Amino acid sequence: MTKPKEKTCEELQAEIEDEKKKIRQFENREKMLRQKLSKEERRTRSHRLIVRGAVFESIVPEAKDMTDEEATALLRLALPGEQRPEKGLLRLRAGMGLYSNNRPARIWPQLAPASPLKPEIVAKGIDFIIVRELIGGVYFGKHETYTLENGEKQAVDSMPYAEHEIERIGRIGFETAMKRRKKLCCVDKANVLDTSRLWRAVMHRLQAEYPEVEYSEMFVDNCAMQVVKDPSQFDVIVTENMFGDIISDEASMITGSIGMIPSSSLGDGTRGLYEPIHGSAPDIAGKDIANPTACILSAAMMLRYSFGMAEEADAIENAVNKVLDKGLRTADNMSEGCTCLGCTAMGDAILAEI
Repeated sequence: MTKPKEKTCEELQAEIEDEKKKIRQFENREKMLRQKLSKEERRTRSHRLIVRGAVFESIVPEAKDMTDEEATALLRLALPGEQRPEKGLLRLRAGMGLYSNNRPARIWPQLAPASPLKPEIVAKGIDFIIVRELIGGVYFGKHETYTLENGEKQAVDSMPYAEHEIERIGRIGFETAMKRRKKLCCVDKANVLDTSRLWRAVMHRLQAEYPEVEYSEMFVDNCAMQVVKDPSQFDVIVTENMFGDIISDEASMITGSIGMIPSSSLGDGTRGLYEPIHGSAPDIAGKDIANPTACILSAAMMLRYSFGMAEEADAIENAVNKVLDKGLRTADNMSEGCTCLGCTAMGDAILAEI
């Protein structure tokens, strides 16, 4: 048996130096990864993103599970086919304690011709957000129908609000304004309703905590008119459940396409449910012609409001803007001289600009 040739001192020294080099490379790699991990930890502060895309009733855990810190933010995609999300959504909102619905009304300049408003109104800009109280007010009050002594029926619906319910939604309104142009308008009916007068009292207390925010108040009937007369005056609107339901639907129509509108439902801390405002559109399911932009912008809202990642949210919104600048459209907002893309191709085009 041949005895292995012994290595010279120079060869052994070279091997040692080579191993030292590998160790240094490993240590540098480890240091870089630790720095990256530290950066990500600072960004997310141990939050975890949960993405669900199908039927809540079958895939979402019980509401009690959604109260865990793991369920910090959830991005909901449109449901396929004829399946309905209502029961699961109610469970989610209750379990995650989501009491604030936030719906932006923004018109992209490239889509201005699609708005039903006059061009001179649209030219002034439409970019505001409605913060709607979601789990109180008349929708959650008592609903009773009586028979009077004369045989006539009388129905009564109550609109209860406690101070803490107003304060928590009011605070979200102020915090949202701080992240935008620092203007907040409280919409109510304080000339008629005791609940609205209580809203104003609580909002005045909160106002003292946010001196940087320009605060105003407006009756709901006037607001409904102003949204179509001069939407550029608004930055953030905060209001109770029913008023918010009506005003937000009105606002969604002036932007030209519901396929571009995201929304969020928030609770205490950074928990949130983010989703496009449109439905599943079963008539076009599987045809690859839906507009994915609202869902993509919902993800941007999630980054901004649940994770505090404003730079990343800006990157997504800027990517959408660049795609529109290139004249790329989906079927719902197609116009002359533009290029019509399918759902997948539009998503890829936005991704390429990030």
